[in-house]
Amino acid sequence: MRAIGLDVGDKTVGVAVSDPLGLTAQGVTTIERVGIRKDTGKVMDLIREYGCDTVVVGLPMKLDGTDSPQTEKVREFRTMLENKMRSTGMADVAVEYWDERLTTAQAEKVLIEGDVRRSKRKKVIDKQAAVLILQGWLDRQGGPGLI
Repeated sequence: MRAIGLDVGDKTVGVAVSDPLGLTAQGVTTIERVGIRKDTGKVMDLIREYGCDTVVVGLPMKLDGTDSPQTEKVREFRTMLENKMRSTGMADVAVEYWDERLTTAQAEKVLIEGDVRRSKRKKVIDKQAAVLILQGWLDRQGGPGLI
């Protein structure tokens, strides 16, 4: 089965999905935020579309490991997502946090090294951050054949 990774921000949600073997993460889309109910509904549509059994939500912590101002917003997003999944028969989909400290900075570095223009970077940075969140989680899982 697959996992889906989310980089939840105030304006957008970056989305990445793993390959069927759970080895690599690929960026899928960036959801423009309109409201938590609709946003979580769009995520649920993607979970169904890709057949995901796990949702990995990036948790934005401060460098010292304490909560950041965005942390509570992300926790609310997760709670809403879990509640909606429970009420629609998707309670078997696991939802986990992944420490996303510095992923946006890492994503920007990857895009700059890839010679992506500044205007284009703004459009794809959240999706790239979701890739880094999910790939970190996948690597930690030690997928099939990995030591």
